[in-house]
This record gives sequence, C-alpha cells and structure tokens, in this order.
Amino acid sequence: MERVVVTGLGVISCIGLDVPAFWKSLIGGVSGVDRISAFDPAPHRTQIAAQVKDFAFDPKKAKRVERFSQFAIAAADQALEQSGLELNTAGAIPPERIGVSIGTGIGGISFIEQQHAKFLKRGPGKFHPLTVPIVIANMAPAHVAMKHNLRGPNLCISTACATGNHSIGNAFDLIRLGRADAMLAGGTEAVITPFSLEGYSLLGALSTRNGEPQRASRPFSVSRDGFVLAEGGAVLLLESLSSAKRRGAGILAEVAGFGMTADAHHLTAPDPQAAGAVGAMQAALADAQMRPGQIGYINAHGTSTPLNDALETQAIKRVFGEEAGGIPVSSIKSMVGHALGGAAAIEAVASVLVLVHGAIPPTINLDDPDPELDLDYVPLEARQQRVDSVMSNSLAFGGQNAVTIFRQFA
Repeated sequence: MERVVVTGLGVISCIGLDVPAFWKSLIGGVSGVDRISAFDPAPHRTQIAAQVKDFAFDPKKAKRVERFSQFAIAAADQALEQSGLELNTAGAIPPERIGVSIGTGIGGISFIEQQHAKFLKRGPGKFHPLTVPIVIANMAPAHVAMKHNLRGPNLCISTACATGNHSIGNAFDLIRLGRADAMLAGGTEAVITPFSLEGYSLLGALSTRNGEPQRASRPFSVSRDGFVLAEGGAVLLLESLSSAKRRGAGILAEVAGFGMTADAHHLTAPDPQAAGAVGAMQAALADAQMRPGQIGYINAHGTSTPLNDALETQAIKRVFGEEAGGIPVSSIKSMVGHALGGAAAIEAVASVLVLVHGAIPPTINLDDPDPELDLDYVPLEARQQRVDSVMSNSLAFGGQNAVTIFRQFA
C-alpha cells in the first residue's frame, strides 16, 4: 500500500486564523474562551464559548455559504497553498485523483434557527428557498470541491467529536488503497447559537465558570465542570508519498496509523471500562506497526468533563502500561475549547506542528490537578521536546472513537 504524508495544513480557530498564529497561541498558552458576543447569553446558564473572531469571508458568497462551510473553505485554501499543489494545469495531478473528506458534527444550525424562526412567524414559503442546500452537512466538502474543481472522492463524515479523525482516517485509507492521490481532510463546526448552547447545557456538559472564561476549560483538574463550546475548523492535505516525491513537495509528517471502535454503550457517557478507547488506540498502533513505547506524545481528547478525563486516563494506562507515566499527554481544548466536529481536525494540525517544531503545547489551567489522574499532562506551560510520533485521540458522544498516529517522515 502507498505511504501517506501530510504536505499542507490549514486552520481557523478562536486563537488564530492561520497556522502560524494558531501555533504561536498554543505554545504561549493563550485561551480563546470569552463571554459570548454572537448573541446575548444572559438568559443561559452557560454564557461563555470559544468564538472565532475577526474572520472575513466574501459577503456576497456568504449569503449562500453557511459559517461551517466558510471555515472549511478557508482552511482548505491554506492547506493547498502550503502544499504547493498545482491544480488544473498541465502535468498536475488530475482533478479526478484529488478528493475531499471534510466532516461536521451538526452542520448549518445557525441558518436553520434563523429560517425556522421566519417560518414560524410568516408561514410556509416565507423563508430562504436555498435553506436545505445551505445547511446540509455535505456542503462543506462540496464547496471546497467546487471552488478548486476537485473531482475525486467527496464525502462528509459526521461522528460528533470524532468527525475530524474519522475524516482523516478515511482519506488515509483512500490514498493508500490507490483510490486517490491526494485528499483534503478535516472537520469544521459553527454551533455557537442560542439553541445549541442550551442543548448542550441541558445535558450538563458545559462549564458554568462564567466569571472566569479563560480558566473555564480545565482538563484533568479536580475542579473541572464541563467543556467549553467552540467553533472552528481545520484541513490537512494528505498525499501519497509517490505523488509528493514526484513534485518535490515539502513533507511535514507521515500518517502512520488509524484506529476506530464503538463503545456500543450510551448516548453520551463513555464505556465505564474504557474498552472502546483502549481498542481504538490499540488498533491505531497495530495499523502503524508500532509499539506503545514508540509514541512520544499523546494529544488527548481531554474535554474537561469529569467522566471523559478519568476514563481517557484509564485507557491510556491500559494501553501503555508501565510506560504511560513517561509519555507527555496534553489537551489543547484547555485553550481552544471543544469544537465538536472540528475538534479532532484542529488537534490533528496541532499534532503535526508538534512534530515540525519540537515543542508540546500545555494543558493550561491545570493548577489543581485531580489526584486520581496522575499522568504527565504538561501542565501550564509548553515544553520544548523533540517528538518522533504523536497519537491523537477522539472519543465522541455515541461512543464513536477514532485515533490517528502521525510520525516524523523518514
């Protein structure tokens, strides 16, 4: 099978609208969490979120492109630019051999809320006639493909918090099986709306630390009280090694392995034995033909919820055994919040950047560590450390687990 490498990255996040800004903020321990400004949050129990600010998109096109799709387009543009991949020119990869695998957890919820309000007020036929094609989840990859004339595999995976990793894993498989030469892969989400906020709040999933927004996301902390809702997206340009070599592309990392499982347990709660998380990590290691001790850093799902952080720690200990305590583990959700369908893709970009820059982003706000959780969570400050391989975990509502391993290309 073909080896698969990463040749481009793109990200839109609450702490940076491109890769350099995002990385600078991550290493600097900058939080993007603040009081919600998109609407008045006063009636809500949770009033904070990790919003993408100062994001610009063509106003005319924005009328037909929902925010989640806008993030995907912008991130894909960045990844293509960094990759240097020429499109639709003589000698370039044929458009039929370049695909898009970009998922979202929820899709165009903001536009749905707006148009539904019009429908209730005005009645049938009195809302936007393009509502359906604007809001459906597959419009994110569709818009990217249409913009760049990419005619290869095009799909949208929706597996809640695991969406980004599933999308990357799918693209990885398509390339190594020879069904595509290159794929834009990732995830996107734009769900900071009154209805979404209240929905997650009613589940008891969100932090209510409204008075200290930037300290609200506290993975592995004894005082953690839920995750912080976020928006954003990220896209990676994955390419077959033979294609990358043929065009002299700069290789950022190799996609080494991918694993996925299902808890088959509960709508929102993880399997109390962490069997699904364990199985996904073990499957990714087996796919990469790597031993647990070869992993140099774990980018944790680390949501800042009581159940997730404890069970993910348990799973890491079961997979890595005595070596678990010596592997740095951190959660960038402490800074960027939880972008649901965009989260794993944003974390995948961070994972590749760890390999590129030889530094590990911290788990900020970990000033009161939970005594029951005793791994090396890289607390408070970034760590300069060369890393040869990264495991990135995603453990979703519904019990859908996806794990990706990236490593230095050699």
